[in-house]
Amino acid sequence: MTLKRKLISFDWAIKKVLRSKANFGILEGFLSELLFTDITILEVLESEANKETSEEKYNRVDIKVRDAKGKILIIEVQYSREMDYFQRILYGACKVITEHLPEGAAYADVTKIISVNILYHELGTGDDYIYHGTTHFIGLHKHTELALSKAQQKLYPAEQIADLYPEYYLINVKNFDDIAKDRLDEWVYFLKNEEIKDNFKAKGLQEAKQKLDVLKMNPSDRQDYELYQTKLHHDASIYQSTYVLGQINGIEQGIEQERAKNQLEKLAMAKKMQQQGMAIETIAELTGLSKAEIANIS
Repeated sequence: MTLKRKLISFDWAIKKVLRSKANFGILEGFLSELLFTDITILEVLESEANKETSEEKYNRVDIKVRDAKGKILIIEVQYSREMDYFQRILYGACKVITEHLPEGAAYADVTKIISVNILYHELGTGDDYIYHGTTHFIGLHKHTELALSKAQQKLYPAEQIADLYPEYYLINVKNFDDIAKDRLDEWVYFLKNEEIKDNFKAKGLQEAKQKLDVLKMNPSDRQDYELYQTKLHHDASIYQSTYVLGQINGIEQGIEQERAKNQLEKLAMAKKMQQQGMAIETIAELTGLSKAEIANIS
């Protein structure tokens, strides 16, 4: 029996690996399969939206790309667990637009934004595993769709109004049935299972198989990765208890109890990290605790 080759999870790769130019081919492959066009990454953008908090910074990456037609796009790839995620992705797309429109520029210079969201939690109800959202204007009386005039088609690099507005892709990996029917499915299989089969042909996957091998990590990075995975399992448990069960029971007291339990578990995790000799700054970043809280651990 052939053992599965353990690969770094995609969310960790976004944090630590895929921001490097040497590894752009992995993200280019994923985005090319998702958008059905060849994508070339031009640069990873350092924006104010990426710097709001250390947690938010590492849960997303904004990249400037060129598609097969030469069109310049800004693509936001993010991963997070939040109940208000629909508003989060709207806010994120709007902020990216404003941050990358030069001062004094015409609105016609607004860059197209594509928001790609990899979901490892429930978001709404639905039985599909990939959802695509766009903006269309439909007449209330004749139900026809508003279209660009010929003059506007010359002004904008767009064929329809929807091309001007942000697009959203929601990839709900939990709904995927593990049967890869096409090359995009091969990517979703990897996102869910952290495994790439030998017969997969999707762009970027074979490079990912080589560069995201857990066994090739140095000891320090592997320790950080294992601690991150432990934190993810803990966060998933808190999310389940606080939001899902809390909605069913409708008991605010239960939420407070979970918060207290969450704090205790964070302190216990921080104490273990201290015993392993980790720096306070690193512990604070991984646990979300303040330096003062960590310093007072007995």
